[in-house]
Amino acid sequence: MSPSSSMAHAMFASPSSTTPFHRRSPLPNLPLTPPSVSSLFKASSMLQISGSRRSVSYRIKASSEDSSETSEVGEVFSGLKEKWDAIENKPMVVIYGGGAALGLWLSSTIVEAINGVPVIPKFLELVGLGYTGWFIYRYLLFKSTRKELADDIEALKKKIIGSE
Repeated sequence: MSPSSSMAHAMFASPSSTTPFHRRSPLPNLPLTPPSVSSLFKASSMLQISGSRRSVSYRIKASSEDSSETSEVGEVFSGLKEKWDAIENKPMVVIYGGGAALGLWLSSTIVEAINGVPVIPKFLELVGLGYTGWFIYRYLLFKSTRKELADDIEALKKKIIGSE
């Protein structure tokens, strides 16, 4: 028998006729065939997690809560429909919404263009770090300035709500 034919015999022989090939791997031994999907999602299957000496078992049960989710979704859509019906000038709302979407797209494009310039992102990062340091020093470091910041926030809240 020639060496090439014995090599071909070793390559194409059945697994039982050759010696098993063992390799060391950091990965655990995995089964050759994956488990079927139906066996993974049975209503009361057991999940075994084995450690070195102990085993932890969890019981997994499938449940259906579709009725509460569909009722919540229905409530949201009915609320949106009521609000939409209450609006008198619908074309203006659509124009404002389209303008907001266009503005968001445009600002995203500008930020991406600025981010493409190699020096500017690092410079803006330094500016942000500097402003953060100044804000901490100005408003958060001392008790009197923290009180001033809290008063400014309360005044802004009242101004937005309209009670001032």
